[in-house]
Amino acid sequence: MSPVARRAPAAAEAVQLSTFDTPFGAMSLASTERGVVACSLPGDATGRADPVRGFLARRLPGAVVSEGTGRNGPWIAAVRDFLAGRRRDLSDVPLDLRGTDFQRAVWSALRRVPYGATISYGELAARAGRPGAARACGAANGSNPVPLFVPCHRTIGADGSLTGFGGGLPLKRRLLALEWGAT
Repeated sequence: MSPVARRAPAAAEAVQLSTFDTPFGAMSLASTERGVVACSLPGDATGRADPVRGFLARRLPGAVVSEGTGRNGPWIAAVRDFLAGRRRDLSDVPLDLRGTDFQRAVWSALRRVPYGATISYGELAARAGRPGAARACGAANGSNPVPLFVPCHRTIGADGSLTGFGGGLPLKRRLLALEWGAT
């Protein structure tokens, strides 16, 4: 009889989770070895309701989570500098985006919208290769796990109005005002 080959159990994914203060409020940020996998919006990192903890429970249920600054230190500094107006670009921060092909295409297009600029949902859909999918782009923005790194606050309505934002329109206005130099 030949021995039965057994597959070794997959190693649990290691996630570093950090909570930190910014000029806009407390945030949390989680990373894997590949990069930032989730972050909250400023003011959302409050205990059990923290959306990053929820994301980790849903999308990386077997992950081994370590709390503390750890490897997140440079990315925390980048976020703090961005929200303090000392940094205009977060595109050099590595991301570990978890989503559908369409979501990742939308998020990739959104990362290319320059600091201080805005884009309509319709234009974003076209840039993501799906003209006419403006509402689907709104849904992709709503499930963006890394706001600020994928700047969904830069998306506006076709008429130029500020529309839906997970952090609320006051935060969206504040983020855009920061980028427009009007804070």
